[in-house]
Amino acid sequence: MLYLMNRKMHSGFSKRLLYRLITQARLLDVKTKSNSFTSSEAGDAIQRIYIISLDRKPDRWRQVSRELKRIRSRSGASLLSISRRFSAIDARYFDGKIDNSMLRPFFSLADQLRVEPNRLVKNDAYAKALRIEMTPQEIAVALSHIEVWKSVAASNVPYTLILEDDVYFQYGFARDMDVAWRSIIDHGSEGSAFDILFLSFQEVGISSKTKKSQAGLVRKPDCGIWQASGYVLSLKGAQALLKMLPVYGPVDLWLNLQFEGLDVFLTRRPIIEQRVDVPSTNSYSIMPVLSQIGVYTHEKPLIATKHKLLGPIFAFGSPSSGLTGLAMALSILGYTCCSDVTELPEQEQYDLVTRRHGRRFNAYVNVGSLRNWSIRDIVKLYPDARFIFTTLDVGRATMARQENVLFLSKEHQDKWAVLSRFLKCEYPASSYPTCDDIDRQVTIKRGDSNNRLTTYKQLRFDTSPWIISSNGWRGITIAKADGNVKSRTKIVAAWSGRNSLDDPQWKLRDDTFPDNLSIFTPDNVEIDSQDVTQLTLREQTTAVRLFTSAAIVTQQKLLFGKFVATLKPTNARGLVTGMFLYRNSPRQEIDIEFLGKDTTKMLVNVFYNPGLEGTKLEYGYRGTPVLIDLGFDASKEFHQYEIEWHENILRWHVDGHVVYERVQWDPTPIPNLPMEFNVNIWYSRSKGLAGEIDQTKLPTHSKIKSIQIMNRY
Repeated sequence: MLYLMNRKMHSGFSKRLLYRLITQARLLDVKTKSNSFTSSEAGDAIQRIYIISLDRKPDRWRQVSRELKRIRSRSGASLLSISRRFSAIDARYFDGKIDNSMLRPFFSLADQLRVEPNRLVKNDAYAKALRIEMTPQEIAVALSHIEVWKSVAASNVPYTLILEDDVYFQYGFARDMDVAWRSIIDHGSEGSAFDILFLSFQEVGISSKTKKSQAGLVRKPDCGIWQASGYVLSLKGAQALLKMLPVYGPVDLWLNLQFEGLDVFLTRRPIIEQRVDVPSTNSYSIMPVLSQIGVYTHEKPLIATKHKLLGPIFAFGSPSSGLTGLAMALSILGYTCCSDVTELPEQEQYDLVTRRHGRRFNAYVNVGSLRNWSIRDIVKLYPDARFIFTTLDVGRATMARQENVLFLSKEHQDKWAVLSRFLKCEYPASSYPTCDDIDRQVTIKRGDSNNRLTTYKQLRFDTSPWIISSNGWRGITIAKADGNVKSRTKIVAAWSGRNSLDDPQWKLRDDTFPDNLSIFTPDNVEIDSQDVTQLTLREQTTAVRLFTSAAIVTQQKLLFGKFVATLKPTNARGLVTGMFLYRNSPRQEIDIEFLGKDTTKMLVNVFYNPGLEGTKLEYGYRGTPVLIDLGFDASKEFHQYEIEWHENILRWHVDGHVVYERVQWDPTPIPNLPMEFNVNIWYSRSKGLAGEIDQTKLPTHSKIKSIQIMNRY
């Protein structure tokens, strides 16, 4: 939908440059008077404009107001004079209560395929049965449009332009609008010439060629169209839409599904466009579904890059005052945040007090060793430092400039609003993290033997606010790292062969992901006479892939514990055998992977994004990979591999021996949210990672003797 245009415009420097040229060129347009708009009660013109705009995004309103001032009506007044701002329903504060007569918060894959057919996916019974839940953002947008329709239907205004607040008028808008308007009004029936006229749209599917021979005229849609960011709605059209309620699915999708019962037109080309230079906080429910079934394949996952932020930030407060939530909030905003520790590592403390450029962090929250550091001394070293107090500390707060101090009480109703205003950053898409405070944890100096347990090679890391990859940095070691819990564990899930196929704790995957050139199918999971599970990858053409593969996964997400598998990976080039923990929203991952091009090594990796359940942060392309020399060829015989995951430390074991470990911020925080456990075989899109596929070795197999998952009790 809208993401298609946004991805297209952001895909390269040349396209971004073209966008800038287009938006600047529109300011040179001398024809800015449009007779299609009027402030009088003329029945042949647009008399009102509604702009759907979020209260917490005043910059958007100011931007679109400038755009409306640029175009004049037939009387010479600006379009802003006939505009009304509609306060958009905000997904942040939406209580989840929905009037089912207005909106049903789900749709089917079949609905999507009716609007945008895809040769790779059949619009069959499965597509009709696949229920897709709308995201909170999609619900809020749909409800906002419905409320505007109600306002239009209750008015005596024959034609109303409805805009979202991230649009601009194309060069030639006034001229093209008048030509289109006259053609539709002059040929319209008595009363109302149409129900909906789309001025902003993106066509999908296959359309006819007739539009090229209708220069200057409006036309009927002959394929699916996305976007509901700029359209003229007649009084009759608004009344018709309300009779067709409830909306189901994203509002632009639902409108397409009603076209047969409406009189709908498009301009010859879009004359209103959405801006792509403003960040979008929307979230699209169809995207994960298209990724899983193998239809949507992006070039690379998003990579979070460090950017200039105000600060450094120092935050103080009493216990249970919201400091841990604040630290997570700062992380979501892109800060590299050290929090809830008794003291900083020696090198970080030295770099901080001497103002060296080697500092790893730019935010310090609830750090004991900084509690007694004078605010005046901090300001001398860092004149631009920002101070946040979660409990009143008047004496210390007055030592810094008032504009650099924020009091953020735990009871504040909209913490994101005051925090983003204080730090001059975008209001985030996710909810403000509310969680119990963590007591300051005692830090200790890390011994030289840790993390040097075997021969390994660090590969290229992602660039991210949540990755520290500076030389000599050893992370933050917590004294109580839950290191040895052998006597306090129990098996919570196990895979041991044939009986496991019917075990409700496990499922066989029948989906894929964008970087996988194969699709998982349950038929590729087999159990031999020795109860060894065989995962097969083979050449097999499906609608979305030329290869099929296999994966097993836990039904439930698990938090902390030991994840042990006795397995033998394939040594076929181009393929990856993985045992790993994984989640989205936010994305976190702990990996063991065997690359078929060299099974004498084991790749371990961690991906980390901050936030609580539902936070839409999915950054990560390479992660933080390390290649460990095993000292043997893993593909020749079975060995036992283990991920030991605790709150403050990660360990990787081979045959019962620790071969590698990580502590907090080494180089990422330890993943802290429940994840699914997977074992799979797949064909990597990245030749740099796994090599060129050797099809002479297909079909090929990765084999599992057993899996045990143990948690503390």
